[in-house]
Amino acid sequence: MASTSAALVNGLGSAFLTGGKKSQALLSAPVAARAGGAVAPKRLIVVAAAPKKSWIPAVKGGGNLIDPEWLDGSLPGDYGFDPLGLGKDPAFLKWYREAELIHGRWAMAAVVGIFVGQAWSGIPWFEAGAAPGAVAPFSFGTLLGTQLLLMGWVESKRWVDFFNPESQSVEWATPWSRTAENFANATGDQGYPGGKFFDPLGFAGTLKDGVYIPDDEKLERLKLAEIKHARIAMLAMLIFYFEAGQGKTPLGALGL
Repeated sequence: MASTSAALVNGLGSAFLTGGKKSQALLSAPVAARAGGAVAPKRLIVVAAAPKKSWIPAVKGGGNLIDPEWLDGSLPGDYGFDPLGLGKDPAFLKWYREAELIHGRWAMAAVVGIFVGQAWSGIPWFEAGAAPGAVAPFSFGTLLGTQLLLMGWVESKRWVDFFNPESQSVEWATPWSRTAENFANATGDQGYPGGKFFDPLGFAGTLKDGVYIPDDEKLERLKLAEIKHARIAMLAMLIFYFEAGQGKTPLGALGL
């Protein structure tokens, strides 16, 4: 198992996939260290040590099934749920958290889109692909081509940035757009870029003299809220799939 894990991690961190030699051994390194220190300074917050939360709080003991030793409660929403032991390898744990976060964000957007799309057009979400003109003024080919090009570009940059943080903060657009500054990771935490572009309303930080300053307390609170909503949205999507298999829709199930 250890050899398989090491081989897969080495494959994920290859120069071909990660965009450079410096990304070879970056999976287990902290984000700040991997970014070369080019992140916003973070204030030190001293809090009282809290007991680890459990996904079955009424049950004590149970070994790694109830309280896995490889989960220390440091991740937002970590309640010790890992019955298959997927997070035993720290490198894989980082990747699984990244995958959970991204899938959860897409699921939240999809749930809203499914309700709004059907309420607007009257077409069930699982049939919208056959008649995209009823939902948006685009043909199926236009939607597919746009998604493949734009999503492929965005996801490839996110993939490279996961292994080599800050490597994608470059001036890729017009000189006056300051893309390197606006798209940089302002919080120093993987998956939570913040900044003027990704947090324009200042939910997790403030703008001072044009510089985004993250608020660590707000950020930690929002991380927990986001991952909880993301997990609910992923469960909702699973239910939507089962409903679609029976020809039903979420609005129909609600009697709307």
